[in-house]
Amino acid sequence: MTNFKKLLLAAAVAVPAIVVANSTSAQTVAVANPDQAVANSRAWATARTQIETTYKAQIDQANARREAIGRELQPLVTAFNTARAAPNANQAALQTQAQTIQTREQAAQQELSRITLPAQRAQAYVVEQISGRLPEAVQAVVRARNVSLLVRPDAALFAAPAADVTAAITTELDRLVPSVGINPPANWQPGQQQQGAAAPAAATPAATTPAARPANTGR
Repeated sequence: MTNFKKLLLAAAVAVPAIVVANSTSAQTVAVANPDQAVANSRAWATARTQIETTYKAQIDQANARREAIGRELQPLVTAFNTARAAPNANQAALQTQAQTIQTREQAAQQELSRITLPAQRAQAYVVEQISGRLPEAVQAVVRARNVSLLVRPDAALFAAPAADVTAAITTELDRLVPSVGINPPANWQPGQQQQGAAAPAAATPAATTPAARPANTGR
C-alpha cells in the first residue's frame, strides 16, 4: 500500500514549513511535525483499523504473494551473488542476471500494487480528509499559544521539548475531524479536496518484495 508518509507529503503543500502569526504581543517560536500530528489523530487510527478489516482479504493475498515472490527471487539473487564473487566474473552475464532480477521485481511490485489498490485508495481518501483540516488546526494552535513563528523540526537547529506543539495540533485535529469515511466516491481522485497531504504508517503492506536487490550491477 502507498506509504503514509508519501500521502502526507502530498498534503504538505497546505501547511508551509514556516507559519507566521499576526501577533504584536510576546512572540513565541515553536516547532511541529504535521505528518506526525495527522498520524497520531484518532480519526486516522480508527480508519486504519477499518481499512485493515474491510480489505483483509486483499492484504492477506498481498502478504502471501509477497512471500512467494521472495522465494522465487531468492535463487536468482543467490546465483547472481555467487557469479559476481567468482574470479574474473563475466560482467555481461552479470548485467543480464541483474536485469532479469530487476525486471521481475518491477513486475512483482506492479502486481502487489494492483492487489492492494482498493486499500491504497481508501487510505488516500482518509488522509486527504484529515489533512484537509490540518491548516485550520495549525492556525488554531498558533493563535491559542501566541506563536509568532512555527517551523518543522528538521528546520530547527535546536528546539526544547516544550517548544514542540505537535500534540496540540493532533488534539485540535481530533476536535475538527472526530471521524472520517473510508469509502471514496466512485469518481474521486486523490488531490480533489486539496493540493497536498502527508500520512502515517501504511495500513496495508507496501508493494515491494523482501528479496534484496543485487548491488553493484553496473547499472
